[in-house]
Amino acid sequence: MAFGVQAAAASTPSSEQLRKTASSLFKPIPEAQVVIKDRNLSVDQIELGKWLFFEPRLSKSHIISCNTCHSVGTGGADNIPTSIGHGWQAGPRNSPTVLNAVFNIAQFWDGRAADLKEQAKGPVQASVEMNATPKHVEETLRSIPEYVEFFAKAFPGEKDPVTFDNMAKAIEAFESTLVTPNSRFDQWLAGKETLSNHELNGLNLFINKGCVACHSGINVGGQGYFPFGVIKRPGAEVLPAGDKGRFAVTNTASDEYVFRAGPLRNIALTAPYFHSGEVWDLEQAVAIMGSSQLGHELNTEEVKAITAFLHTLTGEQPRVEYPILPRSTPATPRPAQ
Repeated sequence: MAFGVQAAAASTPSSEQLRKTASSLFKPIPEAQVVIKDRNLSVDQIELGKWLFFEPRLSKSHIISCNTCHSVGTGGADNIPTSIGHGWQAGPRNSPTVLNAVFNIAQFWDGRAADLKEQAKGPVQASVEMNATPKHVEETLRSIPEYVEFFAKAFPGEKDPVTFDNMAKAIEAFESTLVTPNSRFDQWLAGKETLSNHELNGLNLFINKGCVACHSGINVGGQGYFPFGVIKRPGAEVLPAGDKGRFAVTNTASDEYVFRAGPLRNIALTAPYFHSGEVWDLEQAVAIMGSSQLGHELNTEEVKAITAFLHTLTGEQPRVEYPILPRSTPATPRPAQ
């Protein structure tokens, strides 16, 4: 073992001491059933939302669904720098994971959507994504008898349940269940010795180097907005000059290049990293954050230890059975390019 590693290990507090500190900074991800109960989610709305999450006919082309950019089989993201939308257009930012998104303070990198319901409406209408309209969505859903019946069941008592707003409510209900409990880190928080000394050293560095200033709470991030490049602004390949982040939402000068802190749950599954999607290696991302945000030039062993800790944040992935969707009818709007 190299002397630097020995010194780092020697300075790491015991697992129990570190657990006391970590428990004040982080909270475990709850099981889906807990989320359903706490949020009083309707079983019928959740099931309808699953259909809609995988429904490509919500898009103008009949090709793109929510799952296209937020694939539940690949960490809740699409694992490319920026998503490909209508007409093969490339979107402006990397697609954030949908897994555990229910725990974020707001949605999108700039926080322009207050919750998952509001978020669900955005990509459907964005010309660079699904390129549809509320009218198109409602006409499509009303043209399919199974959807009319399902909406009436999911939203009982409403005179006209098939609405764009109810579409978003149902998708929100389903997405709220896409949680990843029982990561090795969460098991360790609960008292089990599931982390190695190397990973514990990484957690200790994560706390003491200051990463927790932005990345704490239940989602290990996603709870606030911070400038990218507090100490040293990264190059244009990582921080494109034309994307000023939250400034586009608030039009406030102090929000230039401010973004919501990325949640780090399942971060090992969601490369490439940052809003630009230009960094594919997690160790490189850790090193960039050390220098740009904290003013620390992390050495190789520190980067490896922190990265090892981040791997322990991968939880149990939701198992979602792909729904068999109802057929279109002659009244269903045809796909358009």
